[in-house]
Amino acid sequence: MRKFLPFIFFLVIISVQGQAPKNLNSAEIDQALKKLNFLGSVLYLAAHPDDENTRLISYLSNEVNARTGYLSITRGDGGQNLIGPELKELLGVIRTQELLAARRIDGGEQRFTRAIDFGYTKTPEESMEIWDKEVVLGDVVWAIRTFKPDVIINRFNHRTSGETHGQHTASALLGVEAFKLADNKSAYPEQLDYTETFSPTRLYFNTSPWFYGSQEAFDQADKSNFIQFDTGVYFPWNGLSNPEIAALSRSQHRSQGFGSSGSRGSQIEYVELIDGKVPETKGDIFAGIDTSWNRLKGGAAIGEILKEVEENYNFRDPSESLPKLIEAYKLMQDLEDSYWKNIKTSEIKDIILACSGLYIEALSNTPYSATNQSIEVNFEAINRSNIPVELSSVSVLPGSPSLEPNKVLSNNENWNEKLIYTIPKDAKYTSPYWLNKTPNLGTYVVEDLKIVGLPETPRLTKAIFNLKFYDEIISFDKELVYKTTDPVKGEVYQPFEIVPPVTASFNDNVLIYTNGEAKQIELTVTANQKDAMGKLSLKAPGTWKIEPKETNFDIKNNGGTATLSFMVTPPKEQSETNLIPEITFEGQVYSNEIIKLDYEHIPLQTLVLPAKTKLVKLDIKKKGELVGYIDGAGDVIPESLEQIGYKVIRINPNDINATSLAKFDAIVLGIRAYNMVELLKFKQKELMKYVENGGTLISQYNTNRGLVLDNLAPYKLELSRDRVTEEDAKVEFLDPQHPVLNSPNKITQKDFENWVQERGLYFSDSWAPEFTPIFAMHDKNEANSKGSLLIAKYGKGHYIYTGLSFFRQFPDAVPGAFRLFANLISIGK
Repeated sequence: MRKFLPFIFFLVIISVQGQAPKNLNSAEIDQALKKLNFLGSVLYLAAHPDDENTRLISYLSNEVNARTGYLSITRGDGGQNLIGPELKELLGVIRTQELLAARRIDGGEQRFTRAIDFGYTKTPEESMEIWDKEVVLGDVVWAIRTFKPDVIINRFNHRTSGETHGQHTASALLGVEAFKLADNKSAYPEQLDYTETFSPTRLYFNTSPWFYGSQEAFDQADKSNFIQFDTGVYFPWNGLSNPEIAALSRSQHRSQGFGSSGSRGSQIEYVELIDGKVPETKGDIFAGIDTSWNRLKGGAAIGEILKEVEENYNFRDPSESLPKLIEAYKLMQDLEDSYWKNIKTSEIKDIILACSGLYIEALSNTPYSATNQSIEVNFEAINRSNIPVELSSVSVLPGSPSLEPNKVLSNNENWNEKLIYTIPKDAKYTSPYWLNKTPNLGTYVVEDLKIVGLPETPRLTKAIFNLKFYDEIISFDKELVYKTTDPVKGEVYQPFEIVPPVTASFNDNVLIYTNGEAKQIELTVTANQKDAMGKLSLKAPGTWKIEPKETNFDIKNNGGTATLSFMVTPPKEQSETNLIPEITFEGQVYSNEIIKLDYEHIPLQTLVLPAKTKLVKLDIKKKGELVGYIDGAGDVIPESLEQIGYKVIRINPNDINATSLAKFDAIVLGIRAYNMVELLKFKQKELMKYVENGGTLISQYNTNRGLVLDNLAPYKLELSRDRVTEEDAKVEFLDPQHPVLNSPNKITQKDFENWVQERGLYFSDSWAPEFTPIFAMHDKNEANSKGSLLIAKYGKGHYIYTGLSFFRQFPDAVPGAFRLFANLISIGK
């Protein structure tokens, strides 16, 4: 099956991008040897980032030593973001990296499908319909055929439709169906050009008392089909218990606020057999599956050598293992099983590198480059053992620039050299591959099947070090990276990026016109090479007027910028359109921008995306001028309100008192403010005084768990998990004459058109009679919910609680959301 070799090797060798080099210590080498001698694999399957059971993944990877993968159906694009303003695609990139950070800790690997997390759903049927089931099911089959798991474990129960998030149940249903289809040649036959059919041995469901509603119900359940094992083991090689590792892993999901405390002691996990062969031995999910080297033709001899290496490993001098490791490496190259050959070749190469104390690195002298430009690549190699190692050659791919030092690397003597490398003209940008094309409703468009499911865009620009051990040349890949020295953080690594020669970015993602006056729009053109001279024009369909038609720029320095201005006049009528820049440079037209996502817990992310800003001519009136804003979990409410003419001042919670707040026409609390801002429990009386004295307080949604105080409002107000997930759900006006529906903007059904993702979430389900509910709405086949917007008069002012998802509507410039929010601010004025 030779045709499978290049791609499967490509799947296996996916290293951490833009991270400082990871050098295994002596204890970790010993652990890696144990893993090298285990030939079994598990694929854990769920719907989203954070759904995975990190205790079980860590246990299987570090105690059982199995190759353990997590297949997340989505990248978490539809959730909320507790660390920044990014939502949708950008949030999906952050959560992808958080999953990779988690896997670096718990030892698992990461995979995805092309499905988009479009928000909370109440049934798996809705999820499957929006995702396009056949596409996503094919991606799960593809994951099974390429990862080849002996065992699959579903996180969720496929038999409980409607009892949890619809995407959760959908992930389990996909796992059940794909388990059978993966070995069917008639299913997705196009995949067989790159891989082969595969039949996993067993399918489990990772059950627990949570799925039974109580510990008592779980205790009474029939467990004849269950396997249980204690995942509370302790690992002396790193001084941590498995639950402690799992907590560190789960704590990488920072955008979701899932910081976890480690624990110690026994922790029982249960899995229920759903399909496949019944295990012969209780307590072992691999029972009856040969997980030794004997499972491979020609593997027995390798196993004998590696068993000897493991038994005689010298913690004080790991290099003593090198002769036998090289012998085993040679035998691996003759294996017929390409899957295990490539996995174990990758593993043993890492061990060989670690045992020899070898440090190899390839650094670019710049963090980025455009195509057809030259960069300097600096190489370093050092052997920190007494074993002779010869550096035969080093090269950079793609292309052929190389050096042939043919130098023996003596113990602790550094070798450094550099060469000039030109980025090929046809090199692709190193941006997230699933964002390269406009997505469908529920799936990303990725036409190259070979990269479907990979967590990141493959880094094709890399250095190849050819090192000779005992007359055997072994090639080691190192991705090209950029390194700086920060005065506080020390060495800082980031990925080397390939970017367009010129990019443009708008100052604002949305520009809202509330009258017919022209606005000056500024763009920043950035040159990613020297001597960039060209012209820029803006394109907007319809009756929007743009002056001038084009303007020139001349940027001398790489990284230099030019700020260009245009006057844009809206049409008379209400209108929405996208404004697109077109940069003409060296006979080509470019319309991209670069977005950087820079958070400490993940590598710097550089995204090359289509540049645009949304233009909205809005029929809107407002009362009041000054709005105070108290930050919660993060949204773009302040910037959005400034777009429609309000002056917004962010308020430090320490400065909250009724006197200082009196100047504001309204105070807006950011999403989850009562979950996130501890000080609010001490400042609530001052906020209520502000309302009592005539102010308007608008509290956006909070979750009912983890509130910093019991009483959010001046009257009884209880929150629930009620939500309306259908963004086009019918909205009933309960009190059509209420001022908030009439002044200063007349709110109609048209104002609820084109909402995105959902109507709202975490509505109230119980409130005092002083509150007036404004709307009723519901998802299909559900009862009306009236707690999306509640308004109460308190003293001279108004207290407003709303679960309507303004934080999603404002970035998409939904006109009706702006008009309604302006009415909330204007109430009583």
